[in-house]
Amino acid sequence: MRPMKKRVRPVAKNCPFCKEKTTVNYKDVTVLGKYTTERGKILGRAKTGICATHQRAVTNAIKRARHAALMPFVVRA
Repeated sequence: MRPMKKRVRPVAKNCPFCKEKTTVNYKDVTVLGKYTTERGKILGRAKTGICATHQRAVTNAIKRARHAALMPFVVRA
């Protein structure tokens, strides 16, 4: 028998960037911090509820912020 997998509840698809009609900025580290884990990994759309267009923009902004040393690549515990 296969082991039972835990079901992950999807987050409602309410993109805050579409609601407020704002754009993603790599300099705004506090906003980008919501879309990363404690270890520094980028969260996916299923966990954050961002639309596909803004998810790509958030990913690129996080990568730019890391390159500009505004965010860490890896958080060591």
